[in-house]
Amino acid sequence: MHAETIKKNELNEIFGRNGRYTTCNLENPHFFINATRMKMIPKEKVVTGPFNMVIGDIPTPLGFLFGYFPTPGKSRASGLLFPTFGQTSDRGFALRNGGYYWVVNDNVGVRLTGDIYSGIGNSFGGYNLMAETQYLKRYSYNGLLNFSYSVRPPDIILPSNSINTNPEYRKPRSARTLWVNWNHTPTPRPGGGRFSASVAAGSPDFNRQNSYDQRRYLAAAFNSTIQYSKTIRNSPVNYNVQLTQSQNTNGLMTFTLPSVTVGVARQYPYEWFGLTPKGKFYEQLSISYDLQARNELSNQIPARTLNGLPLLGGTNEGSQIPVRFSNLRPFLRNARNGMQHDFQISLGNYPVLKNIILTPSVRYRQYWFGQRLSYEYNEVARAIRIDTVRGFNVVSERAAGLSLTTNLYGTLVRKGTHKIQAIRHKLTPSVSYSYSPDYTGRSSLNWVNPDLGSLTNAQGQSYNQRDSRGRILNPLSFSRYNNFLYSTPNTIRASAISFTLNNQVEMKVRNNNDTTGTTPFEKVSLIDGLDFSTAYNIAADSLNLQPLFMNFHTQVARKLSVNATASFSFYQRDSTGRELNRFLLEQSSRRLARLQTADFSLNYQFNPSQGKRKSTVKRDVAPTNTLGSPNRINPYEEYVDFDIPWELTSSFAINYTDPGPIPSRGTYLRPRAIARASLNVTGSVKLTPNFRFGYTTSYDFISKRPVAPMLDFYRDLHCWQISGTWTPFGEFRGYGVTISAKSSLLQDLKLNRNRSFWNR
Repeated sequence: MHAETIKKNELNEIFGRNGRYTTCNLENPHFFINATRMKMIPKEKVVTGPFNMVIGDIPTPLGFLFGYFPTPGKSRASGLLFPTFGQTSDRGFALRNGGYYWVVNDNVGVRLTGDIYSGIGNSFGGYNLMAETQYLKRYSYNGLLNFSYSVRPPDIILPSNSINTNPEYRKPRSARTLWVNWNHTPTPRPGGGRFSASVAAGSPDFNRQNSYDQRRYLAAAFNSTIQYSKTIRNSPVNYNVQLTQSQNTNGLMTFTLPSVTVGVARQYPYEWFGLTPKGKFYEQLSISYDLQARNELSNQIPARTLNGLPLLGGTNEGSQIPVRFSNLRPFLRNARNGMQHDFQISLGNYPVLKNIILTPSVRYRQYWFGQRLSYEYNEVARAIRIDTVRGFNVVSERAAGLSLTTNLYGTLVRKGTHKIQAIRHKLTPSVSYSYSPDYTGRSSLNWVNPDLGSLTNAQGQSYNQRDSRGRILNPLSFSRYNNFLYSTPNTIRASAISFTLNNQVEMKVRNNNDTTGTTPFEKVSLIDGLDFSTAYNIAADSLNLQPLFMNFHTQVARKLSVNATASFSFYQRDSTGRELNRFLLEQSSRRLARLQTADFSLNYQFNPSQGKRKSTVKRDVAPTNTLGSPNRINPYEEYVDFDIPWELTSSFAINYTDPGPIPSRGTYLRPRAIARASLNVTGSVKLTPNFRFGYTTSYDFISKRPVAPMLDFYRDLHCWQISGTWTPFGEFRGYGVTISAKSSLLQDLKLNRNRSFWNR
């Protein structure tokens, strides 16, 4: 505050005549509020008579009959939030984000805001209401809870040609949507439980109708998780309780209420008796236990089918029920729940032929269900009836296996003063065998050998055809736990041999940066992983050899990440793409395998000051209060770091899927082999010490066009700032420019100009 004449009374209030008020710290400020009379209460407010704005020593007509400017001594203070004026193409003129900010206490702040739209013609444009609570407790937790409610007239949502011709149809008065965001982050503390939350849920159409964020507008699915986890002190037991919800823009919602996991760390029985280790084999015996329990609810009613057989009350298509309290009964009827107990028994590691490690293991798994399915053939209806029988049901399965693993090394050493001193190749082959018995004949698991009366299949053959002993020749088996929460035991015997081969390549190079001789060499990874895996199912009657999977990943110069995955099939296929029980090697081409799928990606991130992002540039107070800043915890999140002159992040991804054999002319359309190929580039350049230019773009090689390119800039004007974005073309084309004061005390002193997909 500057004034020609200043007086101060006994209450420490300051009065000034012909004064200036500014947040610029220069002797000749870039801007100030000019008033003939001015009163200042330190750490509280500044009140003026008639005033006008002076920018660059040039008086402007911007002003009013009186002025009120809060100057709180604390970082936060309760007060009005002035709305911003705007205009949209579909809802008319708008006042946005007006309301009140309330400092409840030092730990909680509440922001109540709203938007209102004038509408177009005789239609009211609707309104939005937002309530946001940000809270924190030092060294304990912090969080942000945001609730939004929107009302839009249906004329805005439905196009003019979307008219219902039903004379009994009554157009809804308005479309009401809501959305909830909640983020709760605890401060990690040893020995205590951890409660966290990440919630994003609401009406399926909310973001499409109200969001100005391009990512949220395009997002097709949202997930929410509330969880509590803890490891019991001085105990091997840990547990986790979760409440989850997922939804998409098509209205599908799935809830898990709750999901409970209890785990017991690996235990060695000989330690329970306080025995002294003597190197005996039984000392390696260990047991671990995991429990999982879930209750899953969904508004998706699945189709009721039974392998093409006629089914009483069957449907070929699923359906959705609206999520509301009146539908609670069908919602609960559609619930899936159960419990799984998993016991892993390790019999230890034993050396074979010195360098090969033999590891046998046994697994026992048990499932608990509160219901099961009962099947009955109805001769009159010539269909199968399925009933759900309530009761406690236990299903168990057993499996055993063993594995052989070793490490092989190949090293190339170069003598002398070469830059590359040595290259080492580490090869880790592994062979494992697993077995699980056949559970087909267990009546508690399956409905076996059903008498289907006179029913026939598509070929006209009777399902009830029997041999000379009266046994059904082609018995059908239906699971009593079909489509339940947990998978039940295999209905056929499984006996498989698995093969894996892992590769790593490293080299030792001279360290030219070492001047002390303490670290003359350093290790550089050439290939982080090149892994192959496949399996051979001995018990299968055909197609015994499983596909070969390949995974490659490495990092070049600590900046370029390379990842690739692929799968290969060893079998021939017919004209429809179905695999035949004949190897490709049997063909005249003598091919070993056929590429089925492949994914390849490159990621590059570079800036000349990598790892040194902390800026030394003095920055003004963030233009929002610490508590109550909309949707972000860190008030400096969008500030620009001018210490980094340029940075570049790019990624390339391509996906390949075998399109199958060339179809006969006119039969069907052959799918595209390259399903996705895109290049994403994000970067920024510091053109001057205070001017930064950024860009984000993506190019789709399939459609041969760029996707959602965006240019942005930021200019630091000392006590002012100017920023802008421009999307030149596409669905979200438009621009936005903002000129504003940097100080939070004058955060409403700004000029916005924008044209976007919302208001063009």
